Amino acid sequence: MDNFREKLLDVLEVETINDNDVLKDFDSWDSLTLLTLIATVDSEFGFTMSASDLNELETIKDLVTFIENKKA
Repeated sequence: MDNFREKLLDVLEVETINDNDVLKDFDSWDSLTLLTLIATVDSEFGFTMSASDLNELETIKDLVTFIENKKA
């Protein structure tokens, strides 16, 4: 997941993230960011995440937990 967190920094256009950061609070959070994140999850973990899945997640921790549960 460390590699994914590094990519998440690029997608969100920030230098640091922590588990409690709210996804929608990032300045770069828009429809393009959602699509980029969906593509990143697909290429890194081999499953497709929907925009509605992402919209239900609130924090970085929620996103990481969602991915860990899907890939398990």
